[in-house]
Amino acid sequence: MFGRKLREAGGAEVEVIDPGRLNTDAGPDFFNSKIRIDGVEWAGNVEIHIKASDWERHGHHSDVAYDSVLLHVVGVSDCRVRRTDGTLIPQVEITMPEDFFRTFASLSSEMEGIKCRDSLLSIGSLALTDWLETLAVERLQSKAGRILDIYAMSGNDWEQTCFIILARSMGFGLNGDPFEMLARSLPLKYLHHHSDNPLQLQALLFGQAAMLDSSLHIFDEYYQLLCREYYFLARKYGLRPLRPGLWKYARTRPQNFPHRRIAFLSKACEDGFSLFSSIISSGDDPEKIRELFSWRLEGYWHSHFSFDVEARSVSDSLSDSSVTLLMINVVAPLLYAAGAVRGDMALAERGQSLLEKLPGENNGIIRQWGICGLKAGNAWRSQALLHLKKEYCDSRKCLYCRFGNNLLKRAAQEIDRL
Repeated sequence: MFGRKLREAGGAEVEVIDPGRLNTDAGPDFFNSKIRIDGVEWAGNVEIHIKASDWERHGHHSDVAYDSVLLHVVGVSDCRVRRTDGTLIPQVEITMPEDFFRTFASLSSEMEGIKCRDSLLSIGSLALTDWLETLAVERLQSKAGRILDIYAMSGNDWEQTCFIILARSMGFGLNGDPFEMLARSLPLKYLHHHSDNPLQLQALLFGQAAMLDSSLHIFDEYYQLLCREYYFLARKYGLRPLRPGLWKYARTRPQNFPHRRIAFLSKACEDGFSLFSSIISSGDDPEKIRELFSWRLEGYWHSHFSFDVEARSVSDSLSDSSVTLLMINVVAPLLYAAGAVRGDMALAERGQSLLEKLPGENNGIIRQWGICGLKAGNAWRSQALLHLKKEYCDSRKCLYCRFGNNLLKRAAQEIDRL
């Protein structure tokens, strides 16, 4: 950030060829650095202090581990330092402008939220676009990596992998973990055996979800029928339900209760679960892919939000926004992951292309970025912004973010004008 050419305290020109490797353990701050001092190239370690006098205060003057230091970089050169044998160590003082300190203090603070929000639009459009493109790829690769882990765990079975990913996505964040646990607890082959019987499919799913107890809802005939079916099937397959109490309902609209999501998952299994094959053969048209999720609830779940509680008006299909989220979180990553496994770049690129064609997500995080001036015109961009918030803003890695780095570099360049 401060340039590669510096000036040593004795007047010699210092050029940084390679800063080396940051050391996070005991010893000098950077290992294997390459420095040219007055035309002579050196390789060794670099130590950094706020004040030069910190060298002795930290006991480095009597520690042979610091004899390999070839350059001492300081903010205030209040003295010169020596190795244990008394030889003088070259020293560079870097003066930082006030604007750099303010920027650094802001980015490294414990403040929540988007710390660079007031300066974000001052970053050039090319730098903004380049970083967001990288983040979108990072997020897609991260999701694909997780899918490939599940693929290996499931014995290289793409349909079982797809079922687990779909189930997790049906939790829509709040109940993602219990939905994934449900799918992992129930091998797809058992569901295939009963794919022609909607009642038994629901019994298996609701039973494994620990939502069936014959001592409850005793006047709900359908509920009691599911209980009886599950007790029979659980004994037949040796199934054990999830631990009760995993499901979350706080701040959840009745339309989005886990019961209805499980009912939709059951619909996906009717006539055999083959969603992955359908995705692969669906082509590039988002509307054709959208039709794969056009499940419609019938019978009991057409008029219920949960067991024993009827509803006057209940939608019997997933909303357009819910289907879009499934296409973003299930279809695109699956295409990318399958393309990676098969060495089929065209298939992997279909995943990225789908995100570019879908509308951007509309949630609290995306709206925060919108206030900062970064709009999500499509799902590719909204995925990038979500990844940026989660992996950098929330993790307080502003100094590793290209936006934060760009602001610091610009502040550091004030040195040349001092």
